[in-house]
Amino acid sequence: MKNLRLKSARAAKDLSQQQLAELIGVSRQTINAIEKGDYNPTINLCIAICKALDRTLDELFWE
Repeated sequence: MKNLRLKSARAAKDLSQQQLAELIGVSRQTINAIEKGDYNPTINLCIAICKALDRTLDELFWE
C-alpha cells in the first residue's frame, strides 16, 4: 500500500526524496520504495523519518 502520508509530509517540509534520505542516512531508493509501498521499514527507520519530518508514528505509518 502506498504511503501517501509520508509523501505529503515530505512535500510539506519542501524536501526531495534525496534530501530526506540524506537526513536519515539511507538511499533515495529506500525512501521511494517506502512511499510506493514496496518496502516495509524497520521501526528504527520509521522513527528516524518521523523525527526528520516532525511527525508521529501514528501520523505517518499506522492507521
